[in-house]
Amino acid sequence: MKLAAALLTLTFATAATAQTPASSSVSLYLTSPDRSALLALQPPIAFTPAATASSQTITVNPAKTYQTIDGFGFALTGGSAQLLIHMDPARRAALLQELSTRTGDGIGVSYLRLTVGSSDMNDHVYSYDDLAPDQTDPDMSHFSLDPDKADVIPIMKQILAIDPKIKILASPWSAPLWMKTNSAAQGGVLLPKYFPAYATYLTKYVQGMKAEGIPIDTITIQNEPLNEKNTPSMLMLPPEQAVFIKENLGPAFRKAGIKTGIVLYDHNLDHPLYPLSILQDPAAARYIDGSGFHLYGGTVDAMTDVHNAFPTKNIYFTEQSITQRDNNPLMPISKPVARVMIGVSRNWSKNVLLWNLAADPNNGPHTSNGGCSGCSGALTIDGDNVRRNIAFYTVAQVSKFVPPGSIRIDSNDLDTLPNVAFRTPDGKKVLVVSNITDTPQTFDVHTGAKTFTSTLPAGNVGTYVW
Repeated sequence: MKLAAALLTLTFATAATAQTPASSSVSLYLTSPDRSALLALQPPIAFTPAATASSQTITVNPAKTYQTIDGFGFALTGGSAQLLIHMDPARRAALLQELSTRTGDGIGVSYLRLTVGSSDMNDHVYSYDDLAPDQTDPDMSHFSLDPDKADVIPIMKQILAIDPKIKILASPWSAPLWMKTNSAAQGGVLLPKYFPAYATYLTKYVQGMKAEGIPIDTITIQNEPLNEKNTPSMLMLPPEQAVFIKENLGPAFRKAGIKTGIVLYDHNLDHPLYPLSILQDPAAARYIDGSGFHLYGGTVDAMTDVHNAFPTKNIYFTEQSITQRDNNPLMPISKPVARVMIGVSRNWSKNVLLWNLAADPNNGPHTSNGGCSGCSGALTIDGDNVRRNIAFYTVAQVSKFVPPGSIRIDSNDLDTLPNVAFRTPDGKKVLVVSNITDTPQTFDVHTGAKTFTSTLPAGNVGTYVW
């Protein structure tokens, strides 16, 4: 364990302390499935004036642009915050510094997802207005963020002290139980008579977090509204979400002067008609910032279909769990980078959020009877010991080099070498390439009048910066 930690520190130090090559060359940061390279800076690659004999060419065209990037990161679940808050303060501070900056070994996480109340990655179910059976509180007089003040709020404040510009998306897993048809945590439907109360609930959440110094940039209406199996969870069909937005939440936010963007759906890409049907309603669409997606089902190009139908509405990628089998000695990073970081970015999403930031060695904390027992974190936190897992490096391969405000630029995709390109706010070009094959791949990158040639070993991911 100590040797692995030392090798990890050395790898990050190499990437951080090596001199950045001159503008006539390209920096390559490599991650390998055997962990021999983890965001490790390689020898500089020289530009040449003409293409070589390579049979594979990626052409990067900065003149053709797509979406502006808001950021990359993870869900800071209640369970994640609970593990972090119990760490030694100095070790926690160092870990949050690593997550939230790009200097040294920092990976530049720039977007986080919070849960409104508990998710299935909490050790118990709660909302901000829990009542005894048969009681109701439509005016939200008992609303309180106290359940989050033990861990989520202090951890979020510590992160914001490092990066005040980090963006935050919030998602509820369920309304308070007394608002639901079954008065239970798992499943059920929001009773129409409590639509106004739930709008007040979400309004008070945004206002309360702002009062704590935590600005909520975007909020979804319901995490996985077609999934009734999690604990907590709640079913919400498209007509219900449309009515709730246009008659309750949208007007409530407007009346309160809340600028937080309302994001539809927050579920899998196999049902794009869910957000499309609501966006087709002008009365609802006027309050909507965009649509949020997961990729446990469907194909990633459905995001482009939604974008093409409503190009003025944003696309967000709000959740995906990336794990590996415990008995696998390798870290098979190339395919998740290709499928999620590259595929999602190539299909108009302004962000990429993975599920979830941290779990313990037993994939907890999580709720019983509907909690995710197989959801390992990007970090495994065991007391003060931290292991960085495949999801950590999947995000880091992009987040460390592509800050908020970057713009996706055009590049041709290759079957063997999925890729995506960006222009950063300071004018650098960043190209992320994943070798999803079992053999080394040599290729040219052509940009403007210049070309460079590179070889990616089998299963490796490379980020090229110039």
